[in-house]
Amino acid sequence: MNIHEYQAKEIVARYGVKIPKGKVAFTPAEAEAAAQAIGSNPFVIKAQVHAGGRGKGGGIRIANTPAEARRVAREMIGTKLVTPQTGSLGKPVSRVLVEESISIARELYLGVTLDPRQAKLTVIGGSEGGVEIEELGARSPEKIKKITVEPGCGFTLFQGRKLAVDMGLKGGNVAKGSTIALALYRAFLENDCSLAEINPLVLTFRGDLVALDAKMNIDDNALYRHPELLAMRDVEQEDPQDVEASRLGLKFINLSGNIGCIVNGAGLGMATLDILRYYGGEPANFLDAGGGAGKEMIRNAFKIIYADPKVKGILINMFGGITRCDSYAQGIVEACRDLLIDIPLVIRLEGTNVEIGRKILADSGLKIINAESMREGAQKIIELVK
Repeated sequence: MNIHEYQAKEIVARYGVKIPKGKVAFTPAEAEAAAQAIGSNPFVIKAQVHAGGRGKGGGIRIANTPAEARRVAREMIGTKLVTPQTGSLGKPVSRVLVEESISIARELYLGVTLDPRQAKLTVIGGSEGGVEIEELGARSPEKIKKITVEPGCGFTLFQGRKLAVDMGLKGGNVAKGSTIALALYRAFLENDCSLAEINPLVLTFRGDLVALDAKMNIDDNALYRHPELLAMRDVEQEDPQDVEASRLGLKFINLSGNIGCIVNGAGLGMATLDILRYYGGEPANFLDAGGGAGKEMIRNAFKIIYADPKVKGILINMFGGITRCDSYAQGIVEACRDLLIDIPLVIRLEGTNVEIGRKILADSGLKIINAESMREGAQKIIELVK
């Protein structure tokens, strides 16, 4: 789950990271009041959307007076912001962050994430900030330093100091940089993040280190123990299909192809997407109904996929284990009849009671094509959607 910049800043501030003086505003009047409360001008007005590259899309603007802050907010709120990360449809702007302007001497990068190759957390420091870390890595890899965190030790003070030095900080700023790195690491752990970053972390002409921007992604699987974070969710920033699938308890990722996929297991799902691509097909989604999916869950899965206008055919690939193949088959038949499915449908079942399941499908009177292998299922649905 993503959260907004102002929310991420509020969290890291609780761990001792300095942030600019500012306030979120949902209306132009609130933006003007926020600017008045800040006092010193100019003010920075930042559209709050779940995407980077806001400056390139006109989502970060300067206002010299509170009245101008009101005007800028009025021009932003209620619109859609298009950035390099949003795609052509953009993201809706329902709020803006009004902040004091900061004098910047240097921009740095600081982040914490999981390195899947080592299965360990990694703290990343960059001697240049304000750009995507991937872009910096491709252009100037020597400017990025990584410290792997050993689980038994955690991120230590001496590692923080080393990272600060590697980022180009000197003198008393080394201790400040180390403290901020440790604070971000703690914020990452205690809020069950998958990513936490400060970009840019700026060194001001007064010698302060300030989080000019912050980003946090929360692990969905941990939200049950963070109701205060779940309350920060902004569903307007999410794909409507993702929101509906989450409400129905389905694991769903929207993709760009035209073949809808329903599976019961993450590994089986990835294999299904791979074999479709191998034979020239384009998956429209990843949808895992779960190993114990019942009839209602299968119906919900069909409902999500069938509502997508780009889906021209559906491939179901399920293994009968916790739930038997005959139960899956019965759920599929009922869902097809209830929802009046009229696009090509290929089903590959394997596992407990597979022959009974296939017979239920064959005797249903519906235009369902059975496949005995993943290869056959992929090839058939690809041919049918052409």
